[in-house]
Amino acid sequence: MNGKKILTVQDLSCVGQCSLTVALPVLSHYGLEAAVLPTAVLSNHTMFKSWSYLDLTDEIPKIYREWENNGIKFSGFLLGYLGKSSIMDLCRTAFDKFSEDGAPVIIDPAFGDNGKLYGGFDGEYVAAMFSLLKRADIILPNITEASYLLGEQYKTQYDKSYVEGMAERLRAATGATVVITGVEQDGLIGELIFDGGKPEYVLQEKVPKFSHGTGDIFAAAFTARYLNGDFLASACAEAGKLVADCLKATADWHGYGVQFEDVLFSQIKK
Repeated sequence: MNGKKILTVQDLSCVGQCSLTVALPVLSHYGLEAAVLPTAVLSNHTMFKSWSYLDLTDEIPKIYREWENNGIKFSGFLLGYLGKSSIMDLCRTAFDKFSEDGAPVIIDPAFGDNGKLYGGFDGEYVAAMFSLLKRADIILPNITEASYLLGEQYKTQYDKSYVEGMAERLRAATGATVVITGVEQDGLIGELIFDGGKPEYVLQEKVPKFSHGTGDIFAAAFTARYLNGDFLASACAEAGKLVADCLKATADWHGYGVQFEDVLFSQIKK
């Protein structure tokens, strides 16, 4: 362990490899002490045909009171699937009360993919997330989320000017470093990084599979590598490789997500 304690704020799906189920082992694998603030408990993730949802909003102020009593602070924050707009003000409270000096805030908006919002989200949630992103140091939207945040047309076929334009506008609106994920160029896939200078692409071979939860794996691995001192491009490259390895290790999609456990275990054995 490197002594850094990160707070990750997202839901807990009892079944399915996503959100906290993914973030905890990945962050720990890379040597961070992972603390959690669960926003809700779901019976299973939302790619199943139905699910139950226990809202934990009312519990969070009680958790904060005890953290204050115990003098708890965090070296960084990773936000993922929040579930409700009301959670966002509570996230701001966490940044204000529980940050060590210089603790970065990294936000994966986690509200949509493939041109559509996830179930239960609407324009009001997107607008609230857009406001919250102004508190972030780094944001990790995919192309769907970037288009919704900006109120622009989602495209499956696009050139560099389309994605670079969105990155520039998100940077101008939020002040955060923008890492747009799932960017495809010339048969490759990866990330576009924009921090106000020249746009930088981190691309690799595309694995012809799709699975729920890979964005959560990327966000956790990226955050861990970044907090461990990697530059943005290196953190993206390592996180992207982990996602690709997880997809390759998953023979058939079974509704749960990728079999990331096998990949992490193989890294430990090395």
